[in-house]
Amino acid sequence: MVNTPIKHITVIGSGTMGSQIGMVAALSGYTVALVDISEESLVKARAMLESRMARDVEKGRKDEQQVADAFARMTFTTDRDGEVAHTDHVIEAAIEDIEIKRQLFADLDRIAPAHTILATNSSNIVSSRIADATGRPDKVCNMHFFNPALVMKCVEVVSHEGTSQETIDTTIAIAEKMGKEVVRVNKEIPGFVANRLLNAIRKEALYLYNEGVASFEDIDTAAKTALGHPMGPFQLMDLVGIDVVFLIRMAEYEQTGDEDSLPDPAVKKLYEEGRYGRKTGKGWYDYD
Repeated sequence: MVNTPIKHITVIGSGTMGSQIGMVAALSGYTVALVDISEESLVKARAMLESRMARDVEKGRKDEQQVADAFARMTFTTDRDGEVAHTDHVIEAAIEDIEIKRQLFADLDRIAPAHTILATNSSNIVSSRIADATGRPDKVCNMHFFNPALVMKCVEVVSHEGTSQETIDTTIAIAEKMGKEVVRVNKEIPGFVANRLLNAIRKEALYLYNEGVASFEDIDTAAKTALGHPMGPFQLMDLVGIDVVFLIRMAEYEQTGDEDSLPDPAVKKLYEEGRYGRKTGKGWYDYD
């Protein structure tokens, strides 16, 4: 049961995920604060969103007035404390570093009103590792969006043992108002549901490549033409970012201690060479 109406959402982090989550929330009628420590990052985020929304309007996917109203509901700011002090729901989309997240959630807990839910967008760090840094563990959960958040329909809502039912109900209601399909994850596990399925495919694809069974290009072709995937596993790694793939595997290893969680050597090599995929122009593929 949802007892407190959610009107104001604060998104921490104005990177690709954070900025798009903020836009999705604003398009859904919420008043949104997109917060970052860097003014430059906020300027880039706004420019990216304006470009993306203009393209959607041009192609008829969005109404011009709808977009204008959404931007009117958004604030791009470095004043984290000022926004969090009157927010109803926080979605953290900052760096995947457990100590940074714990300090951030401790700060948010100190500033936010008593009813405010503190959610992390992390796909790999479970909320029980953050909740005890706050005085409101019952109001902490994972709310995991998928990239690009403006397009992808799935949101995984994950509770830890101490998360209240009201927190889960409220978070699910927010996601549904955003037009998302919610996957309720009842038990904490690194990677949750979708990424574990994806990792199983990626692991097998890397095995086939490392064993010389097929080139990465042909493995991608098989995934697309035989399985109907929109892109192959190697193309997807380049899109997500080789650095992201590497760091997620390292974060899982840090949690599990299982050497099977470590990044594949081929991924590690690309990471160490700075070949992060589309963002750097080179990954598995070269991009002009």
